[in-house]
Amino acid sequence: MTSQTSAHKAPTDPRGNRGRWAGAVTAIGAQNLILVLAIVAVGALFGVLDPGYLAWSNVRVIGDAVTIAGLLAVVQTVVIICGALDISVGSATGVASVVSAMAFMSTDRNPMLGMAAALAVGLLLGLINGIIIVYGRVNAVIATLATLAAYKGLAQLLSGGAAQGYVLGDDLFIFISRGSLAGLPTMVWILILVALAIHILLKYTDIGRNLYAIGGNDTAARLAGININKYLIAVYALAGLVAAIAGIILTARIGSGHPTSGSAGLELKAITAAALGGCALKGGKGGVGGTLLAVVLLGALENGLTFHGISTFWQNVAQGALLVVAVVIQQRRSGERAVGLPT
Repeated sequence: MTSQTSAHKAPTDPRGNRGRWAGAVTAIGAQNLILVLAIVAVGALFGVLDPGYLAWSNVRVIGDAVTIAGLLAVVQTVVIICGALDISVGSATGVASVVSAMAFMSTDRNPMLGMAAALAVGLLLGLINGIIIVYGRVNAVIATLATLAAYKGLAQLLSGGAAQGYVLGDDLFIFISRGSLAGLPTMVWILILVALAIHILLKYTDIGRNLYAIGGNDTAARLAGININKYLIAVYALAGLVAAIAGIILTARIGSGHPTSGSAGLELKAITAAALGGCALKGGKGGVGGTLLAVVLLGALENGLTFHGISTFWQNVAQGALLVVAVVIQQRRSGERAVGLPT
C-alpha cells in the first residue's frame, strides 16, 4: 500500500518539477535565458507588426548584419574577462579593410596575399595596444581610446580617405560575401568558427582559466605565478587579429577597402553585446555564449527598427540605453556601494 501511494504521488511531486526547472536554468544560465526570452519577444513583436520580418530571407539578412560586430564582441569578451577593454577594435577593422583591398590590388589581385597582409597588420595593431598598456603603464581605456583615433587616422592616410580597390571580381571574396554552406551564409560560419575556438580556449584550457583568474583578482594571479603582462599582450594581439578578420569580411561585403564605412561605432556595439551577455566590466566573468545571444538580440532589434523605418538616430539611442541597463544590472548584482551614495 505504501509503495502504491508513493508511486501515485511521485509524478505530481512539485519538488521534482522545481528541481528539473532549476537544473535547466542553471545549465543554460539565468543571463542567457533572459536573452533568449528577449530575442523571442523581439521576434514576436516585429513578426506581428509584419510577418515578413520572420521570413528566412530576413533572418539571413540579420545573420549577415551581425557578423562583423559579432566577431568583435566575441574577442572583446576575452579582453573584458581579463579585466581590460579595447575601444580601438572598430578603427583596427577599418585599417585591415583598407590594407586587404590595397594588398589585393598590388599583388596582381591575389586574395590570399591581401588577406594575409590584413591579418599581419591587425596582429601588429593589437600588439601595439598591448605594449602601450603593459610597458607604457597606461590605463587600457585611455590607451585604446588614443589608438582608436590613431588607427582611424592611419586608415585615412593609407587610403587617402577614399575607397580602395574592387574585390568582388574575385571568387574567394565573392564566396565570403555571398556564399553559403548548409543554408547559412559564409560570414556566419566564420563567426561560428571563431566563437567556437574562443569558447574552447576560455572554458577548456589553462590559458582560459588564467585569463579568468587575472580578471577576477590580478594580485592573486600574480602570486600564483601567472605572467600577467604576457597574457595582456597576447589578448590584445588576439583582438587585433580578429579585428583583421572582421576587416576582411567588411571588404568583401562592401566590395572595396574603406577607412570608415561599416567600421564606425563597432567598438560600442562590441562592448554593449559583451556587457549584455554577462561580462563583468571589472573582469573575471563572462562567456562567448551570452555574448553571441546579445549580438543576435541587438541585430534583431536593429533590423526590426530599420524594417519599420525607424531612424538610425533612435537605434543609437536604444543601443546606448541597453548598455546603461546592462551596467546598472551588473552593479546591482555585485552588491557594491553605488558611487557617491551612503552604504
